[in-house]
Amino acid sequence: MDRYVIVVAGGSGVRMGAVLPKQFLLLAGKPLLMLTMQAFADACPEAEIILVLPVEHKPLWNALCRDYAFSIPHQIATGGETRSASVKNGLSLITSPEAVVAIHDGVRPLVKAGVILEGFRLAETYGSAIPVIRLDDSVRLVTEEGSRPVDRNALRSVQTPQCFRLSLLKEAYQRQHPEGFTDDASLVEASGYPVKLFEGSRDNIKITTPADLQLAEAVLFNNLQMKPAGNLNQSKP
Repeated sequence: MDRYVIVVAGGSGVRMGAVLPKQFLLLAGKPLLMLTMQAFADACPEAEIILVLPVEHKPLWNALCRDYAFSIPHQIATGGETRSASVKNGLSLITSPEAVVAIHDGVRPLVKAGVILEGFRLAETYGSAIPVIRLDDSVRLVTEEGSRPVDRNALRSVQTPQCFRLSLLKEAYQRQHPEGFTDDASLVEASGYPVKLFEGSRDNIKITTPADLQLAEAVLFNNLQMKPAGNLNQSKP
């Protein structure tokens, strides 16, 4: 099957408290959106990347691509009023009748290659695949009557990329009103299809606040420190 990636980057940066939208803030010296796209290009070079941007952000993105000599091939779709509308606009650019597509948050630049490839593999086999991680904290369910504890072992935190066979995802968008769903997996499940879960990565954080950005910098630094010394600054034979 052909593989596609839709990177949704429609954030405004309000919670970040920054002038620039969060997807354009620098991480390791580059706009973090570029790091996100680089992760997919490295893990799955054959995949076609579709970037969904608000129309008002396109001139800025084009300027950043020039400034940082960003050359990863990609198409650009115009963002909609909602996330689901943005995803739908991205889907409209896929021409392959038999494909699997990964939907990913533009502000998750630390996604690992193993997570990307496992998502594609499982979606090709089962029709869908989403990465999840276990919860560490105790959780409570809050109701009008008060609150009660919930067994955290029965809960999972959902990440992206969420991967689907294209035909299945398009059918879900046609059958449902996507504005009422928080993610594509919920939309697919509401259409009667089971959703395959697999283990995600704790490094795959979604950057929405200054604290998230600091954490991402720490993760990148730790990952660099853990690399074998022989891989760093190797001299050519």
